[in-house]
Amino acid sequence: MVIHASDTLPAVPDRPVLDLLLGDVVRLRKTHPCGGDTWLVDRLGADIGLRCETCGRHVLIERATLERRLAGFVERGDPTITAAITNDAPPDAGIRGDGAT
Repeated sequence: MVIHASDTLPAVPDRPVLDLLLGDVVRLRKTHPCGGDTWLVDRLGADIGLRCETCGRHVLIERATLERRLAGFVERGDPTITAAITNDAPPDAGIRGDGAT
């Protein structure tokens, strides 16, 4: 009997990965204990950094958990900043990926 890696791995979700940008303001399904419900995205990766816009509390949340709890976008961030940080900036954008401009 042959066991393939695809037999033991979880299924890939049908929906695409959520496109998040640095500076996005998102609304989650549940409110924060301080009463705020809007969060600023300030870190991208496997874990997403969120800062409560009401009290300033910072949390790290797994991307999959954020995708489940997301109610919607209040405001979108700047794609140029996100590209510069993730080194995806086009060569003619005038932004270097090493943090210098």
